[in-house]
Amino acid sequence: MFLVIGLGTAFGQIPIGPIRFGAAGALFVGLAVGALDPRLGAPMTMLRSLGLALFCYTVGIGAGATFFRNLKKQLPIMLLCVAALVISGLAGAAWSHLAGITPAMDAGAFAGSLTSPVLDAAIEAAGNTQPAIGYALAYPVGVATAIVIIALLLRTPWGRTWPAHNDAPAAGAAGLTATTIEVLKPIYVHDLPGFARNEVRLSYLERDGETRVIHPNDQLFPRDRVVVVGSPKAVEAARADLGSSHSTCLAKDRTKVDFRRLTVSSQNVAGRTISEIDMPGRFNGVITRVKRADRDILALDDFVLELGDRVLAVVPSDKLEEAATFFGDSEKSIATIDAFTVGLGMALGLAVGAIPIPLGPGIHLKLGVAAGPLIIGMILGWVGRTGPFVWGLPHAANQTIRQLGLLFFLAAIGLASGPDFAASAFSMTGVAVGALAALIVVVNAIVLVVGSRFIGLSVQRAAGGLAGLVGQPAILSFALSVEDDERIETGYATLFALAIVVKIVMVQFLVSL
Repeated sequence: MFLVIGLGTAFGQIPIGPIRFGAAGALFVGLAVGALDPRLGAPMTMLRSLGLALFCYTVGIGAGATFFRNLKKQLPIMLLCVAALVISGLAGAAWSHLAGITPAMDAGAFAGSLTSPVLDAAIEAAGNTQPAIGYALAYPVGVATAIVIIALLLRTPWGRTWPAHNDAPAAGAAGLTATTIEVLKPIYVHDLPGFARNEVRLSYLERDGETRVIHPNDQLFPRDRVVVVGSPKAVEAARADLGSSHSTCLAKDRTKVDFRRLTVSSQNVAGRTISEIDMPGRFNGVITRVKRADRDILALDDFVLELGDRVLAVVPSDKLEEAATFFGDSEKSIATIDAFTVGLGMALGLAVGAIPIPLGPGIHLKLGVAAGPLIIGMILGWVGRTGPFVWGLPHAANQTIRQLGLLFFLAAIGLASGPDFAASAFSMTGVAVGALAALIVVVNAIVLVVGSRFIGLSVQRAAGGLAGLVGQPAILSFALSVEDDERIETGYATLFALAIVVKIVMVQFLVSL
């Protein structure tokens, strides 16, 4: 197994045109090894289920807060996602009927063309390994088709001139900047338009030669000097509202006020919003930015902090160490995970997945080891914490567990399906399944992209949404390599988990046709 994972990971990093298969390399190597020795696939059922459950649970934990927080705002593109998956599934079923593809293989091809880890649900519903064959045949075609479509969206004049009247411009893509501004007219901080719209944050205030941390309820007077943090465009708007830029940066004088990047490693801080921490009341300070992974994010009041986040705290110099103790500021602490909360969350997810849900006379649906942990993970990721229990995971730990789970799942599937795949790959069935995969991705893209343009969403959000719908992280990476825009990531996070739930239902429906 570990040899398959190692060789598969190496194979996944080899560029084939613009494509790298990444974790999917473990699937293809597993298929090859399984074809050589069919006995290797027999003991892989438990490992396959464990890997899938870990993957889906960590996806849910990571996407839950974004999904529920933006539920109302993102509802139109979410409805488009559901419609696209249903229409593409029906279109694929019609093609399969004409091409003589079995319903079980059609369901696997649906999951494979959309690079989804819902293959387990299709195999369980079909009672055989035909879905795994369709999955393996369709996977590379789905990835390649999606990348070509996203390249057309982001690199052509049609995409660059796309109107987006119902989508806010990207702020994160422009980066954050800090500027010292001299105030020319009196105004309360909370009345500053950019501050009220959550576009800027203020940190330093110099008045009559004395420097301190600014408070949201402060009134600013002419000749005050303040530091404003935000996107370049937002900071420029604040400069126009307040006065003129000043040549000397207040942040260079760290005598009375100091700042530092502090790592969130305290269980008492993780899972709370910035407003709940109450930096002005607790330390006479303010948080202006949060660094998560490689992205600097403006510290809004409703932003939920996670373990591993690095906050830029601006506080009086004599309170800096006290603030560091409060946040934890320990890289070592976040290198470990809370096994109790992860185990409890996984157990709840598997229990929910095992409950039969009645859909009609004699018809029951089980969410299984994919949707059960996914849904529970999303709920716990949204809740953040329950009393002393923090459900979230550090970003790095989440990504590591997710990747390991996916590798185990794909390698196990490959080893179990190798013999059947070898018999079908170079046949007319293989060609028909490849065409089916392209059809499914194209239909999804048409519904989602055309619908997004019609309702006024940006091409960046549409491209990220398509990457999330298809579900392959390599597609997201490709989109971000073309254009560094936070709306691509937001679109991906909004639809990724939702699409998995819909795919689980769809593959079980397709098997029954």
